[in-house]
Amino acid sequence: MTRRWLWAVALVAVAAVAVALSWWPQSDPVPADPAQPSADAAVQVDSPDQRTRVLTVQSAALGRQAKVTVLLPPGWAAGSGPWPVLYLLHGCCQSSRSGGWLEDDKTAQMTAGARALIVIPEGGPTSWYSDWLDGPKWETFHLKELRAILERDFGAGDKRAIAGLSMGGLGAMGYAARNPGMFLAAASYSGVLDSQAQSDAILDITRNNGEDPAKLWGLDPSTPVWDDHNPANLTDRLKGIRLYVSCGDGSPGPLDPDGTGDDSSESFLLSEAKTFVERAKQSGLDVTTDFYGPGTHTWPYWSRALERSLPMLLEALAA
Repeated sequence: MTRRWLWAVALVAVAAVAVALSWWPQSDPVPADPAQPSADAAVQVDSPDQRTRVLTVQSAALGRQAKVTVLLPPGWAAGSGPWPVLYLLHGCCQSSRSGGWLEDDKTAQMTAGARALIVIPEGGPTSWYSDWLDGPKWETFHLKELRAILERDFGAGDKRAIAGLSMGGLGAMGYAARNPGMFLAAASYSGVLDSQAQSDAILDITRNNGEDPAKLWGLDPSTPVWDDHNPANLTDRLKGIRLYVSCGDGSPGPLDPDGTGDDSSESFLLSEAKTFVERAKQSGLDVTTDFYGPGTHTWPYWSRALERSLPMLLEALAA
């Protein structure tokens, strides 16, 4: 089953419930604590080409190995730095180490001149970019263990930006909100930005990928842990961060092949994106939006979104 099919089936079910039923206080931001290298984070590094490093990390937070791809900036050398960091997070149900970001050469080409480490971490098929109530601790892996490795071995500095697609959009905005002071910019491409509006879909997708959804955030979406993993609830924590949100409307667009039908998952995510942006503006935030109309929940649009948002992300890192 494809990710798009899973989203469509799950979101149609959510929409049916919504038709039938009609549809925490934030603390002041504080600087993020410095990451401490983990003695358990043994790292194997492979170099498939001059620019690319593939890390195999034995993660204590995950209880298993995880892959991370690092694209090096021009002029990088061992011991150099500090270097800014741009994280790229993939969507749900991905099995490859890059989650699709490196399936072709576009990401590598458009970031070739970026004077920043481009970091593409494994995020699991349905991690939802969080520390599970009972299970893997993905947020700890990405923002403590991996961050420490990047600082120790690659000269990463304290200027960071983050972007993600679909589930990765939830991760980008959630990580930035829950870790004040860590990121200068965050971008979401067709992201899950109002997770409680589609809680049934999240639970179903997690279950369909062989995981127990009760171990994620529990089965009751009205609880504080669900609140704390819903970007639409966290906009007050994003002050001072440059934000970018893009999404299509689900109708076939210029980057879709002939015969493509409507995509209900993208249209549902557009409603979430608009909710997030409205709440962000109510919080006094300035959000760059690209609601580009026709377009489905597919890679050509996410690659284009990265290209369009990259100048803003790199500008934030250069400030």
